[in-house]
Amino acid sequence: MGYLILFADAIHNFIGGLAIAGSFMVSLEVGVITWIACAAHEIPQEFGDFGILLKSGWKKYNALMYNFISALTIIPGGVVTFFLSANIDTTFLLPFAAGNFIYIAASDLIPEIKHGKKDLLHRLIHFVTFILGILFILGVRIIFG
Repeated sequence: MGYLILFADAIHNFIGGLAIAGSFMVSLEVGVITWIACAAHEIPQEFGDFGILLKSGWKKYNALMYNFISALTIIPGGVVTFFLSANIDTTFLLPFAAGNFIYIAASDLIPEIKHGKKDLLHRLIHFVTFILGILFILGVRIIFG
């Protein structure tokens, strides 16, 4: 299972590199927002992958190093996009990246919130977090806009 996680994560990060670099090719503002969104997604996901590797019987050092190596595939993804942008229009990567985030929200996050704890405190925390995310994006737009 550990090797499958690393392989899937390497592909996932490579595609993330394509999306981030494609975003920077459009503009600095779009690139920064995409990079922040990807980081907000990747950091907890990498912790989860590390935990799965540990549960699969990997030693801490090996789990950390191989997980880090798989995370580095984001760099070749960005480099490929940079070189492809000389010959083709890489802006098609933006809707691809947006679709990934919409898919993650629709398939993973929203059902988890809907079927999670129903008490008022948890609903309030989810609502406030959602509003803070929107305000953060608006703040980046105002700063860079």
